[in-house]
Parts: sequence; C-alpha cells; structure tokens
Amino acid sequence: MELFEQPASASGSTPAGPLADRMRPRSLDEVVGQEHLLGPGRVLRTALERGELHSMILWGPPGSGKTTLASLMARVAGARFVAFSAVLSGVKEIRQVVAEADVERTRRRVRTILFVDEIHRFNRAQQDAFLPHVEKGTIVLIGATTENPSFEVNSALLSRCRVYVLRPLGEDQLVAIMQAALADAERGLAAAGVTATDGALRMIARLANGDARGALNVLELAAQLADGGAITETTIREASQRRTLLYDKSGEEHYNLISALHKSLRDSDPDASLYWMTRMLDSGEDPLYVARRLVRFASEDVGNADPQALALTLAAKEAYDFLGSPEGELALAQATLYLALAPKSNAAYVAYNEVRADVDGAPAEPVPLHIRNAPTSLMRDLGYGKGYQYAHDAPDARVDQEHLPESLRGRQYYRPLDRGLEAELARRLAEWRRWRAENRSA
Repeated sequence: MELFEQPASASGSTPAGPLADRMRPRSLDEVVGQEHLLGPGRVLRTALERGELHSMILWGPPGSGKTTLASLMARVAGARFVAFSAVLSGVKEIRQVVAEADVERTRRRVRTILFVDEIHRFNRAQQDAFLPHVEKGTIVLIGATTENPSFEVNSALLSRCRVYVLRPLGEDQLVAIMQAALADAERGLAAAGVTATDGALRMIARLANGDARGALNVLELAAQLADGGAITETTIREASQRRTLLYDKSGEEHYNLISALHKSLRDSDPDASLYWMTRMLDSGEDPLYVARRLVRFASEDVGNADPQALALTLAAKEAYDFLGSPEGELALAQATLYLALAPKSNAAYVAYNEVRADVDGAPAEPVPLHIRNAPTSLMRDLGYGKGYQYAHDAPDARVDQEHLPESLRGRQYYRPLDRGLEAELARRLAEWRRWRAENRSA
C-alpha cells in the first residue's frame, strides 16, 4: 500500500476517501510485507528509525508500498513531503518545488522529500533537472518506478540514488491487510457490518496479483454490493469482473497472454493479435511493456523481411509516450496489425545467436592485422593496416579480403529467407558470395 495523510472524519460518519487510501500504514509496525527492507536490522528500516534521509529509487510493482515508504520516511524525519506524478508534471513544476524547498531549508531548516511517482516517464532533460538540487541537498529525491531503473533512469541520476527493490505482496500478506480493513472501525469496514470468510479474502488476493491497493479496491466494492451482509464469490466476481478475466493465482495467465500475442503475430493473424494485445492492456499491463514486446517481435520475427517494422514499432512507443492513454493505445494497435501482416523472417535472430555461440565458445583471437587502424608509425611498423584494401577504390566497391579471425574463416552466419525485402538481401548476398568465390579461385 501507499501512504498519504489520512482525512479526518466526524464521529459516526462514513470515513472519507477510498478504502485503500484510508488504510495506508501510519507507522512501520503497520506495514505488511517488504521484510527484506523493513525487517529488524534491515537497511531501510534502520534508515527510517534513525531519520536518515537519502535520495533513492523505489522499484516495484503497483501496490507494493512505494509511496508508503517515502511518506513514512518524511514523517519519521519530520520532513516536508511533496508528491507529484511524472505523467502530469514537468520541469516548470520541478523548479517551483525546488524553490520552495530551498526556502524551507534556509529559513526553517526543514528538508523536503520530493516524491516522483512513475519517474521512468520523465524524459532525459526532466530527469537531469533534478541533478544539481540532489547534489546540493536542496531536496531528497525519491522516485517510484515499475520499470527497471537501469534502463529508464539516467545513469547520472541513478548514481546519486540508492535503488531499493520492492516485491509484490504474497497471498497471506494481502489477506492480512484485508482482515485489518474489515476489523478497523475508524478507517475500515467494521462499521458497515460486512463479513468475509478466509476463502473469500483469498479469492480477492489471487485476483489482486500482489497489489494491495487492488485488493482493497475490490474488497470495498464487494462490501458495498454485500450491503451489510457476507461477501460472497458472486459479489467478488461482480466487483472485479475485469481482473478475474485476466489473472489467476500464480500469475501464469499474465505470461499466457504474452505468449498468445507473440504467437498470433508470428502466425500472421491480425485479428487474434489485436485481441490479445487489447487483453494485455485491459489487464492493467503497462502499455510501454506491450510496446517493448512489439519492438522485440519486429527484430526477432520480422527482421529484414520488412525493416520498416522496427521503425514503426519504435514510433508507436514514442506516440504512446507523447499521447498517453487512451489515445496512445491506438498507435500500439496500429503497430500490432502491421507486424501481424508483415513478411516474417527470423534469419537475423538465428544469425545473432550463432555469432553469440562462437563469441562465447571460441578463443578471443586478435583482430587481423590488415583491418586494424594504424594511427602511429610504430603501429604501421608492426604491420597494422598492411595490405588493407579500401573498398571505394575498387570497381563496384568490392574487395577480396578476410575480416573474421583465423579460426572462423569461411563461417556464414546470415542466411536470409526468400520473404519480403529479405529476398532482395538474399539475392545481393548470394551474388557477393559468388563473386568472392570466383575471385579466390582465380
């Protein structure tokens, strides 16, 4: 779960705000899960108990506690907590927050924690805007991301932050959180008089797939449907009809959807491809993850049969970044249909894997002397570049010289298929290999 200040409610009135917000932990003792970070003596718990503030990236799935930890750190340390979303804010808002933080630090000696949700959605310039203020200590930056920060956060910013990996909550942990919500009269559902068996709570936990916020949202809606009675399987199904369609206990269905999309694309079925892509989006999958799957498919299964496929999928990713949901999802749909109908070739994929096998398994021989650069007289005296033939000086820019190490001479990795543009590449390659063979025999 994630933490914000709890709204006050009048005695006897219905608590304000969604259940997931009302039940956010107010202390370390109320936090469920993340024992590898928050257990006794663990690094983050020790820092929280000491009130030590340092910039960090919290990497974990939705509902795993990223905002909770940031807010708890601010509360324990007596710091200001300012939160905004990378989806809605930009450099202008960053400057405003930094200016306010500087005033608070100078005049009141109060530090500011700037919590940036979905920091991976900031572009490079926006991320760079944090650097001087993190270095000066004007702000303590805590970024939350569901994406691998090694790929999504600038290396300069990442080097100034500690990365903490949060894990999805287990079924027992989600059940414990929901039991606490059912028993809490002040913030939870006890005043509503609803009940739920352990089996019902476990059903919700399985549907939530490690997401505490999702579990509490379903529980709250199911409680409303139960209207003071017992929460049943029927009310749970009604409350979570979309998630029950898409996920199961082990998360296997998540990977089944990925497999269905990939295989439908490979088999050139545009209708099924679009269906499974949409199912992934409706399951709550990050659209940028879907975009990455499409980009990978463009290289792995379309390849040089239609090089435009890679450009189109990258453009679809950029379009989604620019438009967001739901408009940007149309670009993903367009790319999906294009990939399904594109000619298919895995020749580049096969060639790359064969090269990797040789790189990993064969001795790392030195680069042949004749294709080494020779910028100094010593290197020329040692034979660097000796005998090198400059292709542009030859008719048709063709020269007969070796480029592979001695032990790999004659290896042929790339075998283009007779599909799409790759058929033309196959013709060019066959002609070049035939020319080289004739010249060597001569």
